[in-house]
Amino acid sequence: MELITMDTNDRKYKKAQKRVKEIKDFYMHLTVYIIVNTILILINLGIFQSGFANIEIPKWPMFTTPFFWGIGLFFHWLKVFKDDFKFFKDWEDRKIKEFMEREEEEFKRTNKF
Repeated sequence: MELITMDTNDRKYKKAQKRVKEIKDFYMHLTVYIIVNTILILINLGIFQSGFANIEIPKWPMFTTPFFWGIGLFFHWLKVFKDDFKFFKDWEDRKIKEFMEREEEEFKRTNKF
């Protein structure tokens, strides 16, 4: 009996450890995204060459890397935190219950005889 408990605890620990690693990896990805894209935007603005006085108006090509990398970061976020969307699961369950109740009411109304 004790062996089963140790095995279960070991599996729970490894699962929790994996979850913590996924979260840490996401936040590391987010940190690198912010640092790299901040530097890229500052370089594209010319701040490192001409100082703060001659800043250009930002153009679309300046934001392509943050935009497309941001899409990848968003999907990484979804993958890591998908289980934390209790609101959506609760909403889904409430809607299913609502539709079932509505259908039951319609059935009662149409079958009064």
